[in-house]
Amino acid sequence: MPHIALDILMFVLIVGSVGSAVYWVAVAGAIVKVGRGLPTARDGIGIADRAPPGEKVCVVVPAHNEAGNIGRLIKSLRAQDYDRLTVVLALDRCTDDTKGVALEAIDGDHRFEIVEIDECPEDWAGKVHAAHSGVTRSSHARGADVYLFSDADTWFDPACVRATVALANNRGLDMLSLLSTLEGERWFERWVQPATAFELARQYPLLRVNMDGERQRPFANGQFMLFKSGAYHDIGGHGAVKGAVLEDIAFALLLKYRDKRGGLLMADGILRCGMYGSWEEFVRGWKRIYTESANREAGRLRRYGLRVPMLNAGMPAVSLLCLVMAVVFGDPATQVWGGVVGGAGLIAWVVGVGLMLRMSHAPLWQIPGFAVGSFFVGRIFRLAAKELESGTPTEWGGKSYVRPVADGGES
Repeated sequence: MPHIALDILMFVLIVGSVGSAVYWVAVAGAIVKVGRGLPTARDGIGIADRAPPGEKVCVVVPAHNEAGNIGRLIKSLRAQDYDRLTVVLALDRCTDDTKGVALEAIDGDHRFEIVEIDECPEDWAGKVHAAHSGVTRSSHARGADVYLFSDADTWFDPACVRATVALANNRGLDMLSLLSTLEGERWFERWVQPATAFELARQYPLLRVNMDGERQRPFANGQFMLFKSGAYHDIGGHGAVKGAVLEDIAFALLLKYRDKRGGLLMADGILRCGMYGSWEEFVRGWKRIYTESANREAGRLRRYGLRVPMLNAGMPAVSLLCLVMAVVFGDPATQVWGGVVGGAGLIAWVVGVGLMLRMSHAPLWQIPGFAVGSFFVGRIFRLAAKELESGTPTEWGGKSYVRPVADGGES
């Protein structure tokens, strides 16, 4: 390689490595700041020990064809160490044996009630209508001080309800949501899921989500939303978000606009979730999530589709190449500068990703997979943009939704 070309290449690699180091040091700093500035749901156990909550809690679980998951959830709810607890299972147009599995798992426990839903109105999203039916048609929900809406593919630590009610009380929240600890058994859960979750957290930083005032960026996770019943009814309940494909974000926005306090915290293992059973479901689910989180703007989805692999995989690759090129081809000065800068960019990436995985209860050996998975995530963003622009319906929860491109997107 000509000397001038090598110098130009090394300059580009050094600049890229500096950018990688700066970016990933900032990511690592933000993760450390979250860990120091916010409690996790597990911290609520100590709060509950010091100030035991006494509210009546009604857990409402909307479920559409969840025979493979609902038994595990019921078992975990029956094991809760909180004695003021009832559960409503809102079975939404199920065509599998969800009810049979649920009845076997309930085993006559009087705290559980099943509400069966045969149809969903055209102007309601399926899950939203099921949750609404669970509240309005259940005797258990009447008189509850707290409603806890959760998904059928989650399961709870025995202290989960007690800890989260105490935590909501301690922080003065009208609604507390949790980012569940995600399972990592399937290949895509190990290789792709950390990057999908990280990208969503980048769009909705935890510290900003938990702010008060104009800088707050409202967000919630529908896998776990714990409402004070008064606040829930004040904002109109699920009827106020009846058409929302992602009712969790809609609720978070509504709370802010109605001067209510919402919060989002890491579950820290106290709530776990196995989101999708197959790669096809994984892609379909995350396309739905990303489309709504991007406000149905196709242009934004395409930009994110480029950004994710560039930041998560391209930057560390540039740093690694800078390090190798400096050592192999550089003069003594270039070896020092290129080696230090390339190494710094690579180390910063490893530390940032490692801290993210540790916070998520994922093993550190998944660090290399994070870079590989980012290419899959970029592809999911691009597919979401393409389907949004073409008007391809979203099939979810037994219903079909056509979501128009929002103003500001490209059609």
